[in-house]
Amino acid sequence: MAVDYSLYLITDRHLVGTKDFFDSIAKALEGGVTLLQVREKDISSKEFYDISLKLKKIAHAYNVPLIINDRLDIALAVDADGLHIGQSDLPIDVVRKILGESKILGYSVSTIQEALYGQRMAADYLGAGAVFSTDSKADAGEAIGLEGLKKIVAAVSIPVVGIGGISISNINKVKSTGADGISLISAILSQEDTCKAAKELISLWKK
Repeated sequence: MAVDYSLYLITDRHLVGTKDFFDSIAKALEGGVTLLQVREKDISSKEFYDISLKLKKIAHAYNVPLIINDRLDIALAVDADGLHIGQSDLPIDVVRKILGESKILGYSVSTIQEALYGQRMAADYLGAGAVFSTDSKADAGEAIGLEGLKKIVAAVSIPVVGIGGISISNINKVKSTGADGISLISAILSQEDTCKAAKELISLWKK
């Protein structure tokens, strides 16, 4: 399955509001989301597994790869297309060994040093941020800004996705850094019409 990093949606069932969670994700995929990551906090392993299995089916119906956040065990259990890990998760070289070469491996970074290390340790792409300060991710740390993102993009040869506080209003500035895509949560899931939100974002990105 080819990977297009342009519009990378991260799930958060709490941000969907009164809308149906799975329906909202399906509509976002219909609208043009190119990569889907399951990131659900405060949830049992069984629930995480069940949600991931269901979302894998929905994502694959749109030919979109499914990435699991943090949980190597869940990624293996549902045979997801990949895994995304951060600085406080299992070491990236250990994860790559267990996950195998054929799976997509993403790595969260906020400095050039972390980015170069991720590339060296065979990450397929980097999630760099937070670009702007954001409420969706409490553990995002200090914003690296557009300049920080630009420096990370320039330092590595693997795809870089900007994450954190990205919306319709600043998408063009993020694109100007040379990033390969944008990673979003609330800019899609908190909107009334997730299909329309995804369509607007992808058309701005591809312009």
